[in-house]
Amino acid sequence: MASLTDQKNRTDVLNRLKRAEGQLRGIQRMIEEGDDCLAIATQMAAVRKALDSTYVRMTMCFMEQKLHAAMAEPSADDSGLDSVLQDIETLLGKVR
Repeated sequence: MASLTDQKNRTDVLNRLKRAEGQLRGIQRMIEEGDDCLAIATQMAAVRKALDSTYVRMTMCFMEQKLHAAMAEPSADDSGLDSVLQDIETLLGKVR
C-alpha cells in the first residue's frame, strides 16, 4: 500500500487527527466532571464525524497517488489498474 507522500496532504490529515484528539480529551474531561450524557453523546458524534471525514480525506489522497502512478506506467494489461481498484475497494469497505 502507498503512504501519504505529499506533504500538504500529510499535514492536512495530521491536523484533522490532532483536532479530533483535542475533542476526545474534552469528552474525557466532560465525563470526569459529570456533564450531561446528551452533551457528551453530542460531542462523541462530532468526533466520529471528524474521524470519518479524515478517513475519507486520507483515502482520497491514496486514490489520487495510486491512480497517478498507474496512469504514468502504461502496461499491456489492466493488472496495475485492477490492483489499484482492489486496494480502493478495501479502503472504502472500512468506512462502515
